[in-house]
Order: sequence, then C-alpha cells, then structure tokens
Amino acid sequence: MSSARRIPARALLIATLLLASACQSRDSAPTSPTETAPSPSGATALAQRGRTVYQTRCTACHNANPALPGAIGPEVRGASRVLLEARILHAAYPAGYQPKRTTRAMQALPELKEELDALHAYLNP
Repeated sequence: MSSARRIPARALLIATLLLASACQSRDSAPTSPTETAPSPSGATALAQRGRTVYQTRCTACHNANPALPGAIGPEVRGASRVLLEARILHAAYPAGYQPKRTTRAMQALPELKEELDALHAYLNP
C-alpha cells in the first residue's frame, strides 16, 4: 500500500472517538411526541418495548404518533389498560365505553397479551 493511501493514526483515532461519542445515549428530554423520556427506573425499558410493539404492530392502522389519529384507527395516546386489553385481546370495548370511531376494523390480537403492560407504559408516558 502506498503512503499516499494510508490513513494517519491520528485521523483514525479522531474518527473512532467521534463515532463512539455519537453512539452514546442522550440524557435529554424527548424531542418528539413518540420518543420516551429517559428514566432511572425500569419504566423506560418497558415503555421502549411498548414503543417497538406499537411501531411494528399498530401503525398499519394507527398513526406512528399515538397522539394523532391514523388512517383507520383513532389516536390512542392515554388509552387505559382496561381499554387496551378489551380492544387488543377481544376486539371489544369495555362496558360503557364510547368509541372514538364507529368502524369495527380492528381484529383481536391475542398474541400481544404479554405486551399489554409495555403498550400501556408507552401510550401513557
């Protein structure tokens, strides 16, 4: 390899340090409505798991930002645990609940039973 093509060790070290600093976690407030704020408790990990479930399983109908209505499903930010369980596990509504939309498009997703607490943590920051 010619000396013109070699990367000086100092430049390589600087690039490595810049890359490492860019990968460190932030200790700042959320920058968007869908970002979960850092917390010293285990709640952040639970909410992050809920965010992942929400983004992969719910955004086909609901908005990627749960505070906004989606193309098919309504906004879901602040949904109670009781409502989530009824809608996700049984495609039903809790007794006395007034739906935001009259459509019946949502199907039961019983495979998400173990993720209800995570979804609730994400939707209720």
